Amino acid sequence: MCTTCGCDDGAKITVTNLQTGQQDHMERAASPQAHPHDHHHGDGHHHGHDHPHDHDHPHDHDHHHDHAESPALAAVAGLHAVTVDLERAILDKNDRLAERNRAWFEGREILALNLVSSSGAGKTTLLERTIRDLKSEIAINVIEGDQQTLNDAERIKAAGAPAVQVNTGTGCHLEADMVRRGLDFLRPAFGSLLMIENVGNLVCPALFDLGERAKVVVLSVTEGDDKPLKYPHMFKAAELMIISKIDLAPHVDFDLDRCEAMAREVNPGIRSIRLSARTGEGLGDWYEWLRQARGSAALPAAE
Repeated sequence: MCTTCGCDDGAKITVTNLQTGQQDHMERAASPQAHPHDHHHGDGHHHGHDHPHDHDHPHDHDHHHDHAESPALAAVAGLHAVTVDLERAILDKNDRLAERNRAWFEGREILALNLVSSSGAGKTTLLERTIRDLKSEIAINVIEGDQQTLNDAERIKAAGAPAVQVNTGTGCHLEADMVRRGLDFLRPAFGSLLMIENVGNLVCPALFDLGERAKVVVLSVTEGDDKPLKYPHMFKAAELMIISKIDLAPHVDFDLDRCEAMAREVNPGIRSIRLSARTGEGLGDWYEWLRQARGSAALPAAE
Protein backbone atom coordinates (compact mmCIF):
# COMPACT_ATOMS: atom_id res chain seq x y z
CA MET A 1 0.00 0.00 0.00
CA CYS A 2 1.35 3.53 0.69
CA THR A 3 5.09 3.58 1.16
CA THR A 4 5.06 7.33 1.70
CA CYS A 5 2.46 7.53 4.47
CA GLY A 6 3.12 4.05 5.86
CA CYS A 7 -0.56 3.22 6.16
CA ASP A 8 0.06 -0.41 5.27
CA ASP A 9 2.70 -1.24 7.87
CA GLY A 10 1.47 -4.39 9.55
CA ALA A 11 -2.05 -3.83 8.22
CA LYS A 12 -4.48 -6.71 8.61
CA ILE A 13 -7.18 -6.77 5.96
CA THR A 14 -10.42 -8.67 6.52
CA VAL A 15 -12.81 -9.53 3.69
CA THR A 16 -16.30 -10.50 4.90
CA ASN A 17 -19.04 -12.06 2.80
CA LEU A 18 -22.26 -10.55 4.18
CA GLN A 19 -24.35 -13.32 2.62
CA THR A 20 -22.59 -16.20 4.38
CA GLY A 21 -20.53 -14.59 7.14
CA GLN A 22 -17.38 -16.18 5.68
CA GLN A 23 -14.19 -14.22 6.23
CA ASP A 24 -10.82 -14.12 4.55
CA HIS A 25 -7.75 -12.48 6.05
CA MET A 26 -4.92 -10.74 4.21
CA GLU A 27 -1.89 -9.42 6.03
CA ARG A 28 0.45 -6.71 4.85
CA ALA A 29 4.05 -6.91 6.02
CA ALA A 30 5.67 -3.78 7.37
CA SER A 31 7.62 -1.83 4.79
CA PRO A 32 11.37 -2.63 4.80
CA GLN A 33 13.58 0.02 6.32
CA ALA A 34 16.92 1.12 4.95
CA HIS A 35 19.07 0.72 8.04
CA PRO A 36 21.10 -2.02 9.72
CA HIS A 37 19.02 -4.49 11.69
CA ASP A 38 19.19 -7.89 13.29
CA HIS A 39 17.24 -10.89 12.06
CA HIS A 40 16.07 -13.29 14.76
CA HIS A 41 15.30 -16.87 13.83
CA GLY A 42 13.27 -19.58 15.49
CA ASP A 43 16.37 -21.67 16.16
CA GLY A 44 17.58 -19.12 18.69
CA HIS A 45 20.29 -17.32 16.77
CA HIS A 46 20.35 -14.00 15.07
CA HIS A 47 22.59 -12.16 12.71
CA GLY A 48 23.00 -8.63 11.53
CA HIS A 49 22.92 -7.17 8.04
CA ASP A 50 24.77 -4.05 7.05
CA HIS A 51 22.74 -2.22 4.45
CA PRO A 52 24.46 0.36 2.26
CA HIS A 53 24.59 3.72 4.06
CA ASP A 54 26.87 6.66 4.31
CA HIS A 55 27.65 6.91 8.01
CA ASP A 56 29.94 9.43 9.65
CA HIS A 57 32.02 7.20 11.93
CA PRO A 58 34.81 8.70 14.07
CA HIS A 59 38.30 7.42 13.19
CA ASP A 60 41.72 8.00 14.73
CA HIS A 61 43.36 9.22 11.56
CA ASP A 62 45.24 12.43 11.04
CA HIS A 63 43.46 13.27 7.81
CA HIS A 64 40.09 14.32 6.50
CA HIS A 65 38.06 13.97 3.32
CA ASP A 66 36.33 16.66 1.30
CA HIS A 67 32.93 15.56 0.07
CA ALA A 68 30.53 17.35 -2.22
CA GLU A 69 27.72 16.56 0.19
CA SER A 70 27.59 15.54 3.82
CA PRO A 71 27.09 11.90 4.81
CA ALA A 72 23.77 12.90 6.39
CA LEU A 73 22.49 14.31 3.11
CA ALA A 74 23.72 11.27 1.23
CA ALA A 75 21.88 9.01 3.65
CA VAL A 76 18.67 10.99 3.18
CA ALA A 77 19.05 10.80 -0.60
CA GLY A 78 19.61 7.06 -0.39
CA LEU A 79 16.53 6.58 1.77
CA HIS A 80 14.47 8.66 -0.65
CA ALA A 81 15.66 6.49 -3.55
CA VAL A 82 14.67 3.32 -1.67
CA THR A 83 11.24 4.79 -0.90
CA VAL A 84 10.64 5.74 -4.54
CA ASP A 85 11.72 2.30 -5.72
CA LEU A 86 9.41 0.59 -3.22
CA GLU A 87 6.46 2.77 -4.19
CA ARG A 88 7.07 2.13 -7.88
CA ALA A 89 7.24 -1.63 -7.30
CA ILE A 90 4.02 -1.60 -5.27
CA LEU A 91 2.15 0.44 -7.88
CA ASP A 92 3.47 -1.73 -10.71
CA LYS A 93 2.32 -4.89 -8.97
CA ASN A 94 -1.08 -3.36 -8.27
CA ASP A 95 -1.42 -2.27 -11.91
CA ARG A 96 -0.75 -5.80 -13.13
CA LEU A 97 -3.42 -7.19 -10.83
CA ALA A 98 -5.80 -4.41 -11.87
CA GLU A 99 -5.38 -5.35 -15.52
CA ARG A 100 -6.32 -8.93 -14.66
CA ASN A 101 -9.44 -7.66 -12.92
CA ARG A 102 -10.26 -5.46 -15.92
CA ALA A 103 -9.93 -8.35 -18.34
CA TRP A 104 -12.14 -10.47 -16.08
CA PHE A 105 -14.81 -7.74 -16.04
CA GLU A 106 -14.65 -7.21 -19.77
CA GLY A 107 -14.90 -10.92 -20.51
CA ARG A 108 -18.14 -11.05 -18.50
CA GLU A 109 -19.46 -7.65 -19.65
CA ILE A 110 -19.53 -6.43 -16.05
CA LEU A 111 -19.56 -2.68 -15.51
CA ALA A 112 -17.25 -2.02 -12.55
CA LEU A 113 -17.21 1.46 -11.04
CA ASN A 114 -14.88 2.80 -8.34
CA LEU A 115 -16.77 5.29 -6.14
CA VAL A 116 -14.41 7.64 -4.32
CA SER A 117 -14.99 10.60 -2.00
CA SER A 118 -14.18 12.11 1.35
CA SER A 119 -15.77 10.40 4.31
CA GLY A 120 -19.42 11.42 4.69
CA ALA A 121 -20.01 12.63 1.12
CA GLY A 122 -22.96 10.28 0.66
CA LYS A 123 -21.61 7.33 -1.35
CA THR A 124 -23.41 4.67 0.66
CA THR A 125 -26.72 6.56 0.64
CA LEU A 126 -26.47 6.96 -3.12
CA LEU A 127 -25.76 3.24 -3.51
CA GLU A 128 -28.75 2.32 -1.33
CA ARG A 129 -31.09 4.45 -3.44
CA THR A 130 -29.59 3.15 -6.70
CA ILE A 131 -30.00 -0.46 -5.61
CA ARG A 132 -33.61 0.04 -4.56
CA ASP A 133 -34.50 1.81 -7.82
CA LEU A 134 -32.67 -0.52 -10.21
CA LYS A 135 -32.38 -3.96 -8.62
CA SER A 136 -35.34 -5.30 -10.61
CA GLU A 137 -33.63 -4.25 -13.85
CA ILE A 138 -30.04 -5.31 -13.28
CA ALA A 139 -28.02 -7.43 -10.86
CA ILE A 140 -25.98 -5.12 -8.62
CA ASN A 141 -23.10 -6.26 -6.39
CA VAL A 142 -21.13 -4.07 -4.01
CA ILE A 143 -17.64 -4.21 -2.54
CA GLU A 144 -17.47 -1.93 0.49
CA GLY A 145 -14.18 -0.47 1.70
CA ASP A 146 -13.79 0.85 5.26
CA GLN A 147 -11.08 0.67 7.88
CA GLN A 148 -13.39 -0.98 10.40
CA THR A 149 -17.00 -2.24 10.94
CA LEU A 150 -19.53 -3.97 8.70
CA ASN A 151 -21.97 -1.07 8.95
CA ASP A 152 -22.02 0.06 5.32
CA ALA A 153 -22.11 -3.47 3.91
CA GLU A 154 -25.05 -4.25 6.18
CA ARG A 155 -26.87 -1.22 4.77
CA ILE A 156 -26.18 -2.40 1.22
CA LYS A 157 -27.42 -5.89 2.02
CA ALA A 158 -30.61 -4.43 3.53
CA ALA A 159 -31.14 -2.42 0.34
CA GLY A 160 -31.19 -5.67 -1.62
CA ALA A 161 -27.72 -6.24 -3.11
CA PRO A 162 -25.06 -8.86 -2.32
CA ALA A 163 -22.20 -7.16 -0.50
CA VAL A 164 -18.66 -7.87 0.63
CA GLN A 165 -16.98 -5.72 3.25
CA VAL A 166 -13.24 -5.12 3.01
CA ASN A 167 -11.83 -3.76 6.28
CA THR A 168 -8.42 -2.29 5.58
CA GLY A 169 -7.30 -1.77 9.20
CA THR A 170 -4.77 1.05 9.01
CA GLY A 171 -5.00 1.15 5.21
CA CYS A 172 -6.48 4.26 3.60
CA HIS A 173 -7.61 2.77 0.26
CA LEU A 174 -8.56 -0.40 -1.57
CA GLU A 175 -6.16 -2.23 -3.84
CA ALA A 176 -6.62 -4.56 -6.79
CA ASP A 177 -5.92 -7.75 -4.83
CA MET A 178 -8.55 -6.83 -2.25
CA VAL A 179 -11.11 -6.41 -5.02
CA ARG A 180 -10.07 -9.79 -6.40
CA ARG A 181 -10.75 -11.42 -3.03
CA GLY A 182 -14.11 -9.72 -2.90
CA LEU A 183 -14.99 -11.04 -6.35
CA ASP A 184 -14.19 -14.57 -5.20
CA PHE A 185 -17.01 -14.17 -2.67
CA LEU A 186 -19.48 -12.24 -4.82
CA ARG A 187 -19.10 -14.03 -8.18
CA PRO A 188 -21.14 -11.35 -10.00
CA ALA A 189 -23.29 -12.53 -12.88
CA PHE A 190 -22.59 -11.93 -16.56
CA GLY A 191 -23.66 -8.41 -17.58
CA SER A 192 -24.10 -7.20 -14.00
CA LEU A 193 -23.07 -3.97 -12.27
CA LEU A 194 -20.30 -3.92 -9.66
CA MET A 195 -20.04 -0.90 -7.41
CA ILE A 196 -16.78 -0.56 -5.47
CA GLU A 197 -17.15 1.92 -2.62
CA ASN A 198 -13.62 2.93 -1.73
CA VAL A 199 -12.38 4.05 1.68
CA GLY A 200 -13.29 7.71 2.34
CA ASN A 201 -10.16 9.51 1.14
CA LEU A 202 -9.44 11.85 -1.78
CA VAL A 203 -5.69 11.17 -1.91
CA CYS A 204 -4.45 7.58 -2.13
CA PRO A 205 -7.39 6.03 -4.06
CA ALA A 206 -6.43 8.25 -7.00
CA LEU A 207 -3.17 6.31 -7.36
CA PHE A 208 -4.51 2.75 -7.19
CA ASP A 209 -6.22 1.23 -10.21
CA LEU A 210 -8.66 -1.52 -9.20
CA GLY A 211 -9.51 -2.65 -12.72
CA GLU A 212 -12.63 -0.49 -12.81
CA ARG A 213 -14.29 0.90 -15.93
CA ALA A 214 -14.27 4.39 -14.38
CA LYS A 215 -13.74 6.33 -11.18
CA VAL A 216 -16.77 8.29 -9.97
CA VAL A 217 -15.92 11.01 -7.46
CA VAL A 218 -18.71 12.07 -5.10
CA LEU A 219 -18.55 15.57 -3.61
CA SER A 220 -21.29 16.86 -1.30
CA VAL A 221 -22.40 20.47 -0.98
CA THR A 222 -21.48 20.29 2.70
CA GLU A 223 -17.82 20.28 1.62
CA GLY A 224 -15.82 23.09 0.08
CA ASP A 225 -16.54 23.91 -3.56
CA ASP A 226 -12.79 24.22 -4.17
CA LYS A 227 -12.14 20.50 -3.53
CA PRO A 228 -11.23 19.85 -7.21
CA LEU A 229 -8.28 22.24 -6.90
CA LYS A 230 -7.26 20.96 -3.47
CA TYR A 231 -7.28 17.32 -4.61
CA PRO A 232 -6.51 17.58 -8.33
CA HIS A 233 -5.18 14.03 -8.79
CA MET A 234 -8.50 12.51 -7.80
CA PHE A 235 -10.60 14.78 -10.00
CA LYS A 236 -8.20 14.31 -12.90
CA ALA A 237 -8.54 10.52 -12.53
CA ALA A 238 -12.35 10.59 -12.37
CA GLU A 239 -14.64 10.30 -15.39
CA LEU A 240 -17.69 11.58 -13.52
CA MET A 241 -18.18 13.99 -10.62
CA ILE A 242 -21.40 13.67 -8.64
CA ILE A 243 -22.32 16.69 -6.53
CA SER A 244 -24.50 15.15 -3.84
CA LYS A 245 -26.92 16.45 -1.20
CA ILE A 246 -28.06 19.33 -3.42
CA ASP A 247 -31.25 19.52 -1.36
CA LEU A 248 -29.00 21.20 1.22
CA ALA A 249 -27.52 23.70 -1.25
CA PRO A 250 -29.81 26.60 -0.20
CA HIS A 251 -28.56 26.23 3.37
CA VAL A 252 -24.80 26.10 2.80
CA ASP A 253 -22.14 28.28 1.22
CA PHE A 254 -21.37 26.16 -1.86
CA ASP A 255 -21.16 27.54 -5.41
CA LEU A 256 -22.22 24.71 -7.75
CA ASP A 257 -21.10 26.47 -10.94
CA ARG A 258 -17.74 27.41 -9.42
CA CYS A 259 -17.14 23.82 -8.31
CA GLU A 260 -17.86 22.45 -11.78
CA ALA A 261 -15.63 25.08 -13.38
CA MET A 262 -12.78 24.11 -11.07
CA ALA A 263 -13.27 20.42 -11.86
CA ARG A 264 -13.08 21.19 -15.59
CA GLU A 265 -9.94 23.24 -14.97
CA VAL A 266 -8.30 20.11 -13.57
CA ASN A 267 -9.98 17.67 -15.98
CA PRO A 268 -11.59 19.23 -19.07
CA GLY A 269 -13.30 15.95 -19.95
CA ILE A 270 -14.99 15.32 -16.60
CA ARG A 271 -18.79 15.12 -16.55
CA SER A 272 -20.85 16.45 -13.67
CA ILE A 273 -24.21 15.40 -12.23
CA ARG A 274 -26.05 17.23 -9.45
CA LEU A 275 -28.33 15.04 -7.37
CA SER A 276 -29.98 14.29 -4.06
CA ALA A 277 -30.38 10.66 -3.06
CA ARG A 278 -32.87 11.76 -0.41
CA THR A 279 -35.29 13.69 -2.66
CA GLY A 280 -34.51 11.91 -5.94
CA GLU A 281 -33.57 15.10 -7.76
CA GLY A 282 -31.01 14.42 -10.50
CA LEU A 283 -31.10 10.63 -10.12
CA GLY A 284 -32.45 10.28 -13.65
CA ASP A 285 -29.20 11.77 -14.97
CA TRP A 286 -27.18 9.33 -12.86
CA TYR A 287 -29.18 6.34 -14.11
CA GLU A 288 -28.87 7.55 -17.69
CA TRP A 289 -25.11 7.78 -17.25
CA LEU A 290 -25.10 4.20 -15.97
CA ARG A 291 -27.20 3.15 -18.96
CA GLN A 292 -24.72 4.69 -21.38
CA ALA A 293 -21.76 3.21 -19.53
CA ARG A 294 -23.30 -0.24 -19.82
CA GLY A 295 -24.10 0.28 -23.49
CA SER A 296 -27.67 -0.80 -22.80
CA ALA A 297 -31.12 0.78 -22.65
CA ALA A 298 -32.22 -1.64 -19.92
CA LEU A 299 -31.87 0.78 -17.03
CA PRO A 300 -34.90 3.00 -16.42
CA ALA A 301 -34.82 6.68 -15.60
CA ALA A 302 -35.86 7.66 -12.09
CA GLU A 303 -39.49 8.52 -11.55
